[in-house]
Amino acid sequence: MRILLLTISLILVGCASEPPVNQEEPNAGRYQIDSDIAPNSPISVKHIEDAHPRYEPKSLSGNKDYTLLGKDYPIVKEPKGFTQEGISSWYGKKFHGHKTSNGEVYDMYSMSAAHKTLPIPSYVKVTNKDNGKTAIVRVNDRGPFHDGRIIDLSFAAATKLDVVKTGTANVKIEYISVEKPTNPQDWHAIDPNQYHIQMVAVKNEDSAKKAALQLQKQFDAPTNIVKSDSVFRVRLGPFLDRDLADSTLLKAKSSRYSSAFILQEAKK
Repeated sequence: MRILLLTISLILVGCASEPPVNQEEPNAGRYQIDSDIAPNSPISVKHIEDAHPRYEPKSLSGNKDYTLLGKDYPIVKEPKGFTQEGISSWYGKKFHGHKTSNGEVYDMYSMSAAHKTLPIPSYVKVTNKDNGKTAIVRVNDRGPFHDGRIIDLSFAAATKLDVVKTGTANVKIEYISVEKPTNPQDWHAIDPNQYHIQMVAVKNEDSAKKAALQLQKQFDAPTNIVKSDSVFRVRLGPFLDRDLADSTLLKAKSSRYSSAFILQEAKK
């Protein structure tokens, strides 16, 4: 049921970060059970709360355009106003505890979901058109890759919408737009990470220092040098704002730094 995308490969299939054995049997030997099932103990919908939308920076993993089994999947760059109608399915115990496309661990009791092209993470309102029930879920995974299916709900979300009873349902999904905080203190509290952009790597310290000064002037950003073994890595940053890091990376790639990439670490 589940096929996930990772950044270290053009195509990786499965519900965790390890590469598949092959594309026809992507999950072979990966899971303890062959077919997906609901947990042994049912849960009460009375205790299931909707996901609470909040601004989150895009995950480093799972947000690149990709091709799977000959089909292209471009990530939605401007999701505001995005709506979609189709069939919903769900996934449960088989994938519980395995990694999702952005590296988080799938929890079938959370209000989460998988979508093929919305940014990760995203929040969407899901309406079961067969019974009128609604729920808000957080998209942190890729899939489902079955014709006609537009979203894979977690077991908890599917239970709340009565999709577990029927297996699939006709649904409408609506992207929930959350504005980025303008207060730097609020932003600092929301994102616990800081970001660097790896620009060049040289073996001479003086060359690294010269490159750092040049990059600082060119991109109007702080720089730092990290020594690893005998290599000096020159980086832009740290950036506390992921969006600013993303936009700076685009500028770097559009110039002569096509191999530049973002590194993430916890704020100090």
